[in-house]
Amino acid sequence: MAADGGSSSSGQPCVFSPKLHQYLALCAQDGRLRIWNTDSKTLHQEYVPSAHLSATCTCISWGPCRTVKEGPQRKKRKSEAGHAGEQVDMLALGTAVGSIIIYSTVKGALHCTLDGGHSGGVNSVQWHPKDSLLYSGSDDTHIVEWDLQTGKTRCKWKADRSSVTSMCVSPDGKLLLSAGQTIKMWDLETKEVYRKFTGHATAVTTLRFATTRPPETNGLYFLSGASHDRLLSVWQVREDGKDKNSVVSFTLTDEPQHIDLITSCGKEEALRLAVVCKDGQLHLFEHFLNGPCKKPLSPTCTVQMSGVEDTPLPIPLLATALTKDTSSLLLAYGSRLQPVMERVEVNTAERHVCLSRDVHSTLSLTMETTLSKVKTPIVNSKSKVLLPGLPGHQAPVKAPLGSEKRKKGTDTKEMSIEERLGEIGLSEGGAKGAPSLQTDNFAVLLVQGLESKDANILNKVFQTRKDVLIKKTVSRLPLPAILPLVEEITKRMQGHPYTAVLMVRWLKAVLIQHTSYLSSLPDLVSQLGVLYHMIESRVKMFHKLSKLHGKLYLFMTQVATSDPDKKVTDVDHTAKLVYEEDPLSILLLSVTCVTVNPLMKMKHQVMKVSQMRILTTGRRRKAWRMRKWNARIKRQTKA
Repeated sequence: MAADGGSSSSGQPCVFSPKLHQYLALCAQDGRLRIWNTDSKTLHQEYVPSAHLSATCTCISWGPCRTVKEGPQRKKRKSEAGHAGEQVDMLALGTAVGSIIIYSTVKGALHCTLDGGHSGGVNSVQWHPKDSLLYSGSDDTHIVEWDLQTGKTRCKWKADRSSVTSMCVSPDGKLLLSAGQTIKMWDLETKEVYRKFTGHATAVTTLRFATTRPPETNGLYFLSGASHDRLLSVWQVREDGKDKNSVVSFTLTDEPQHIDLITSCGKEEALRLAVVCKDGQLHLFEHFLNGPCKKPLSPTCTVQMSGVEDTPLPIPLLATALTKDTSSLLLAYGSRLQPVMERVEVNTAERHVCLSRDVHSTLSLTMETTLSKVKTPIVNSKSKVLLPGLPGHQAPVKAPLGSEKRKKGTDTKEMSIEERLGEIGLSEGGAKGAPSLQTDNFAVLLVQGLESKDANILNKVFQTRKDVLIKKTVSRLPLPAILPLVEEITKRMQGHPYTAVLMVRWLKAVLIQHTSYLSSLPDLVSQLGVLYHMIESRVKMFHKLSKLHGKLYLFMTQVATSDPDKKVTDVDHTAKLVYEEDPLSILLLSVTCVTVNPLMKMKHQVMKVSQMRILTTGRRRKAWRMRKWNARIKRQTKA
């Protein structure tokens, strides 16, 4: 059975295609989808979504094999007649913004995008084995049933109080498992809860059906795994409803990251299970599901991989796929940017198996076969090649101004860091009236501060506000110091808003001066990805604040024009209250205070008018009483 894309609990899901396991789909940290061919061990396709940085992929699931209609082809042989037309085509990708991308491997392009179903990130996507339906679970606590023929929502219902973290559809397409705070089994025809299961203290990240038997026979089993949990629990769906506890538990060395299994069709057939843990180890299990088992079961075989160096380092396993042969496995290991796929024979009679592989030579051979247009220059063995960004490469840093004059006629050694700090006035006993720091001193100090991670030196350098000085300092930095500078700027921009204002100037100078060098680095996404997300989160409310500013300005203008003696220029624009939390928060509070000020003035005017009305009414009553009293006196006088 194919690996389930929804069962991956890592941030970068990795899934083999079903049945023949011809492809390996992997989403990188930058949101790119890469599909590798397991036979040729080369990159088959690569797809970059339009919003791959903001809407990163959270889960992957291969669709069932289907008959693909293509153009006229040659006549198939008898040996190929069985596989005619059946191909793995569709691939569903859930994103962090709530949309679902359907990618076609046959066309090599985007098939469709499913939007409007979720208001939170998608955690799991599952295909219906027979109908053209897709199910998705999200952080908004809802499950959505999609119709792929129309690309619209067919049904939506609330599944739990918390996020839906994992799902699984039964092989017959009648039941659906979902996990939030509890595990629920749904009847897909009525969309009602069939059973509930509790037993995990953390979020459930893995749900898989272990058998294909109907629930009326007491032979339906499924397994579940949770984050930060080193156990896989197997549950039995009983007809009498007495299925509150798990019947079997499988012990692991770490949290399950990838799972593949071959379901059991009867009591006489054993369940075969392969689990890749977060620590990079592979555990193999084989068990007959015919009732409860009190003791947790240990793996029948554990597979590890290591390098061939003098001090071998462990090589992490990414994914695995079981085959019909019990001793054969398909493994994916190494780096996620360039995984290595291999079919290996494992002696399951041994409890622990360690495989030694030279990953670097394998990667070099793969790169030579895929990139045939790249020519490697012939270099003498005695020569040494230095490339930007590699250890040993140092760009020349110009000496401070005036240093040539000091060195003429003297053959002294280079000054220590303490002496330099003393001369430029960083120490407490710095001379008064000393000249300001030059650009060269800033460049040298910045390199020393980045290498030693000295906060005092970095604070002194980063406090400057002169754009010309910042530009010259960044331009004279050596290339190996650019990435540490970007990491330090990213770290400081996440802190106090005042520091972020200073760091924006340095970041602008780095991007202007060293864009060509940064674009040539292959692993730049891990450094600039955090920076991009931080900038995007800070400016996300800018459009809404602009609308709010326009509405408030219109309201202030109407308030001012209501009184002809008042003008808009008379409004006090000084903030009455400042709360420093975030630049956007400060802007919002300032706008709010500016708005409240004219409202308070209008309130005082209304109070004065009301007081005048009260005084006028009192005077009128008093005058009416006096007139009435005078008229009464006149009548008495006449009488």
